[in-house]
Amino acid sequence: MPELPEVEVVRRGLQSSILDRRIERAEVRESRLRWPVPANLTDCLRGERVLAIERRGKYLLLRFAGGTLIVHLGMSGSLRFMPRPPPPVRHDHVDLVFEHGVLRYHDPRRFGAMLWHRGEAGPPESHPLLVRLGVEPFSPQFGGEHLFRATRGSRVAIKQLLLAGTAVVGVGNIYASESLFRARIRPSTPVHRLGRARCDRLAVAILATLSDAIERGGSSLRDFVGSDGSSGYFQLDCQVYGRAGQPCRVCGTAVRTRRDQQRATYWCPRCQRG
Repeated sequence: MPELPEVEVVRRGLQSSILDRRIERAEVRESRLRWPVPANLTDCLRGERVLAIERRGKYLLLRFAGGTLIVHLGMSGSLRFMPRPPPPVRHDHVDLVFEHGVLRYHDPRRFGAMLWHRGEAGPPESHPLLVRLGVEPFSPQFGGEHLFRATRGSRVAIKQLLLAGTAVVGVGNIYASESLFRARIRPSTPVHRLGRARCDRLAVAILATLSDAIERGGSSLRDFVGSDGSSGYFQLDCQVYGRAGQPCRVCGTAVRTRRDQQRATYWCPRCQRG
């Protein structure tokens, strides 16, 4: 699933291709995504100029004078801008047609979303999908103190807290495992056992991991590509994720794995003792 780094890579790529450009029309070939694509999407977007391209967690926000298009890539979605688009193929569900090209939404599993939030309904952050999201990791509000406060009074495992997105958004499965390795914290550690020093260390590790992933174009494990069609390669540098049974790059101990709630967790039993 595309996570925060992948969505940020797409956002940055779109800045140079569609920002301040005007949409001629929307072509919806398949509206049955996770939530139905609005039937009047063309009416909402026709003639609208892209004023800003933002991100909230794993959601892309394309802002227009009349409202905001909220896009989620789901499990297998991608957004590609093509100056000279080829004919659509299977799973090319939505085209946003500009005078200078097409922004095409492709999603084999149809678990993504493309929703219109009217300007009269208030800021897009008030939308039900966004209103309860946690703090952005690159915001001034995030840090060790925030994590320390968010972990008091809970006994959930630290990796599960990161994945929940209530304390901080965008730390998906790959990046949770990698951040916890950098911070030398075992994924199963109950959050109430983390003192301020370890929370500080984890906050630094999260920022470093996400920054490195963005710099490397994200992680392309299955379907993800950037807005220009290029693949990410952060997965090639992973310390523990996807390396079960292989020697830890730091100490040489075999990396372990287990499945938690249908997600694979990876850690080094020596580097991450507690």
